[in-house]
Formats: sequence, structure tokens, C-alpha cells
Amino acid sequence: MPATSPLLHQPAATATDRLTISALLQAYRSGAATPGKMIADLLARIEASGRDEVWISRVSAKQLKQQAAALDLMLQIKGETVFEAMPLFGIPFAVKDNIDVAEMATTGACPEFSRPASASATVVQRLQAAGALLVGKTNLDQFATGLVGVRSPYGAVRNAIKPEYVSGGSSSGSAVAVALGQVLFSLGTDTAGSGRVPAAFNHLVGLKPTRGLISAQGLLPACRTLDCISIFAHDVADAWRVLHSAAGNDHQDAYSRKPAMLGVKRRGYRIAVPEQPEFYGDALARDAYQRTLARIAAMPGVTLTSIPFDVFSDAAQLLYHGPWVGERRAALGDFFVEHNAAVHPVVRQITAQADNYDAVDTFHAQYRLADLRREAETLLDGSDLLLVPTTTTFPTIAEVEADPVARNSQLGYYTNFVNLMDMAALAIPGDWRSDGLPAGVTLIGPAGSDHLLAEAGAQFQRLLGGATQADAIATAPLPFNEPSVKVCVVGAHLSGQPLNWQLLEAGARRVAVTSTAATYRLYALAGTTPPKPGLARTGAGDGAAIAVELWEMPLRQFGGFVAAIPAPLGIGTVELADGSMVKGFICEPAGIAGAADITHHGGWAAYLAALAPANAPV
Repeated sequence: MPATSPLLHQPAATATDRLTISALLQAYRSGAATPGKMIADLLARIEASGRDEVWISRVSAKQLKQQAAALDLMLQIKGETVFEAMPLFGIPFAVKDNIDVAEMATTGACPEFSRPASASATVVQRLQAAGALLVGKTNLDQFATGLVGVRSPYGAVRNAIKPEYVSGGSSSGSAVAVALGQVLFSLGTDTAGSGRVPAAFNHLVGLKPTRGLISAQGLLPACRTLDCISIFAHDVADAWRVLHSAAGNDHQDAYSRKPAMLGVKRRGYRIAVPEQPEFYGDALARDAYQRTLARIAAMPGVTLTSIPFDVFSDAAQLLYHGPWVGERRAALGDFFVEHNAAVHPVVRQITAQADNYDAVDTFHAQYRLADLRREAETLLDGSDLLLVPTTTTFPTIAEVEADPVARNSQLGYYTNFVNLMDMAALAIPGDWRSDGLPAGVTLIGPAGSDHLLAEAGAQFQRLLGGATQADAIATAPLPFNEPSVKVCVVGAHLSGQPLNWQLLEAGARRVAVTSTAATYRLYALAGTTPPKPGLARTGAGDGAAIAVELWEMPLRQFGGFVAAIPAPLGIGTVELADGSMVKGFICEPAGIAGAADITHHGGWAAYLAALAPANAPV
């Protein structure tokens, strides 16, 4: 079944509202747009929207225009080089108002709590250094407590598609700002699902990284041990591009860390799904999920395994019905007592539950969580990822106001356990509900699975009708935060060749297309499957430069990669054209005996291209 266009369900939207980061960067490159013109259009769109509840504070129009003019001048002077130095050049973004921005107040959606920030959060500094333009700070469920988007004295944030429905929270304004085309990406936070539920409700991508991958320095905490800064975008590739600039270890944040990253999967996916998914009677949500799941299941190489979900739902209950509410109380400190009346009544009710737990309860809850984590590991053993509906149902604002706690609790069924279990998650748009409301699914994996989830999510989003660049994600792992090794490949492991997946699944990235020193000969080995060449060093004056690619992979993956190499090939030391020595594929002398010398082709790809006409069907 073909994907339904989201614009059909969004009468107020225009094509530019779904503009992606990559498309805007291309427009800058071609001269079709400039940061100055973009900011002028964006400001006009914000003023015309009539959605004041989205924002708590904004950068002044004068300041934004000055910043854009400076970027215009930079583009004129430096040309294409600005995009290398600033991968988010001229991209407008917003941040949730529990994240510090220098010279702006951080309110946490509580005016009485408001305090000026002396410096920007680390993640904001990194994004601005990458060229992104900050537009302002967005509304949220007060103190990031809620999944609904209505618990704010600055107003309930209405859904971007059907305003009578909730926008989702707590990162409500951040999601709606992107959905309305007022920025191209935004930062939210995610403790219990606040970066995923609003994504589902506004037809967006919500990337919740591994805990500690993005620094939380400068974040007003909700639950400091669980909080993650998250990313909203229209497209998985856009979110991944932003993560490249946002991520990185930060010594100022005690919970920042360097998680070992898993590689992508290139031979299909083994997906675990809930055995009996819960939708609290919402048949339209169930139907949208089943249609989305059926389309993903039909992809080549995808297998589904149903698993019981009690382990995950039991863990989810610990977040609000266990001692972790004490972290919310700790985050507010004396303010909760001294300004109790300033706290939203529902937020006050939730936070006050901290008084029901003591240190003994806390340790018992930690023991219970450890047991549940181990059970979850067993259930997911043999699966690449867990795929769930992002939300269970889709209430109106009026329905939430009538029953705020129960409705909110329903929305966290598939989200609350993720940070407790130290998992990464990626919410993507799914098939639309038959009532014209959006729905979504979430991909979940262990800590460090961010790259795997992004590549899978991009493939699924493209299948479901989104404009995404899955291949660009597969070949772009995050910057290495661990020891790595460079490997020279010459044949079946080259880009586009049949064994290149071994590099990608090892988390490798291509760093150069180059050639060897002019001291090598290349042979087409006999009887190998898939066909492979052998590279052999010769004496001076008896060789040639051979085209190769240089890849870099985590050192912890190198041994397994080498172990999979069959004789007569092996890994040795190869000299490149610039004189550097790297590890690379070489061939035993016995393998070359009787092999065809193909050195004159200059490389394996050129040799295969020369064979193509002879092998083409008549």
C-alpha cells in the first residue's frame, strides 16, 4: 500500500514546512537561498502562525538578522569551505526551556523559577559552533514532568496537525516548532519519553540517544541519572546530522560518557515486537501500528519475533511509582517548599510522592530494576532491535484536562522503561491513523546502538514515505571516541562491493580514496567467492600504484574482522602513495600462482568494469 502524504492531513502546511536540513544546505550551495532570506521568511512564518504558546522566549529579530547577515558574508567570502567547517551552516533551531542559553532566562516553564543563564549548555555551544542559528526557547510541561504538553503557565501547546489534540510532552514546544516549519530541528529532553511522544503526535522523528552521549551540562534536570537531551527533525538523516555536531564527551558533565558504538546491519533485521500490544481500547492506533508493522515485515531480510512485554511495562512503572520521583524532588531543591504554590498542581502532586519513599525503598527498586534488565537482555538476545508503537492512544486536550494523571500514564507505556534500562531509541512516523492523526513507531536498542537504529530507522522511514538518506547514515558513524585502526581495502570490501557490509557492520567509516605506492601488482584470484583480488608487493621498478580505499574501524572490532578473512588473503602492512604505512589486505605467494595479473587496470573496480561488457546479456 502506498504511503499517504502527510500534507493531505495538514491543510495549513506547505512544502517548505517539511524542508529538510540537507535540502536547505543544498539551496545555500546553489545560491537559491541565503541565511538572510531564510531568516526573514522564518520570522514571517512565526508571526503569522498565531501559535504564541510554542515559545517562552525568542532571540530578537534584529539579532537574528545580524547573525544571518554575517553568515551571508561568510558564504560569499569562503564559498563551499564553510560547509566543511560548519556542517549546520545557517540551519535554524530551537531549544527546550530547561536548557541554558547564555543571556536568556531558563524557566522550566515556571516564571517564579526563572533564572538568567551565564553560559550556554555544552550542546548549544556545539551546535552554534557548527553554524546553527538559535531562534529561541520553547514551552514544555513544567519542569519536564509530563507527556502531554498542557502543564505550563505559558499555555497548553496545541498539536501542529489538529489543534484540539495534545502535542505531547514534555518537549511540546520543541516538537511543534519543527512541525510548523518555524525551525528545521530542535532540542528536547527525554527522561520518560518526552523526546518521542511529541514526535509521534506531530509526525516527526525523535532521536533519544544513549544516555550520556550528548552532554547534559547546562540542563535543568528532571531525573539527573536518566535525563537525555533529544533531537526533533523531519527526517532521520537530519537528526543524525545534528547528532554528529551535538554528541561528544564532556568533562563538565559527571554523567557524560563514551559508549562503545555498535555497527549497522546490512543483511536484514531481526526485530522483536510486543506479543500483545496495548492501546487502551484505541482501535485506530492499533490499526495504524499493524499497517506500519506489516509494511516493515515485508522488507527483504526482516524477521519478526513476538516477545512478552511484562518485563518492560514492569520497569516502566518504577519511574513514577517508585523512588525515582525523588530525583524530581531533588532537582527542585528548596524551591519546591518555598514556592510550592508556583508549581503546577499535577507536577506538584507527582513530585510530592517522593515523601513516600526512603533509602531502603530506593535500594529495593534498584535490585528490582537489575533483575528486569537481565530478563530483558534474555528476551532480546538474538534480536537486533525492539520495535514498539510510540504511543498507545491520542487524547484531546480536553480529555487530558479531565483525567490528567491516568491519560499521561497511558502515553508512557512504551517509553518509560527505556532510560531505566539504559537503552537508545528512535521514534519515526508510521502510517497515518484513519482519522487523519499521525502515528509512529519507535526502534529501541541497547546502549551504543544509536548508529544501528538510525540506519534502520532511515530505511523504514523511506519505506513509509519519508524523504531520507539511509545510505548516507550507514557510511557515517559518529566520530570515534575509542581507539581505532585504519585498514586499506583493495577488492571485495570496497564501497559497493559484496563484502563491504563487513566493514559497515564493524562500525567502520571510509576516510580516503587513494592508491598504494607504485610498488605493487594486482592479481585476479582463481576460484574465490565472491571474486577477489590479491595484492602483492614487488621490487622497485616492477610495480604500479593500485587504487584502494582507506577505512577506519574501532580497534575492538579489528580482531573479528581479520578472523573472517579467508586464505590466501590476510592483513599485513601496505605502503600508500603518500609514503604512510597502514594495515591492509595482502596475498600469500601461493595464492598468486596461476592468477591473472590485472595490474594494468590500476585497481579492482576498473578491472570489473572492463569485464562488464563481456559479461553483459546479449
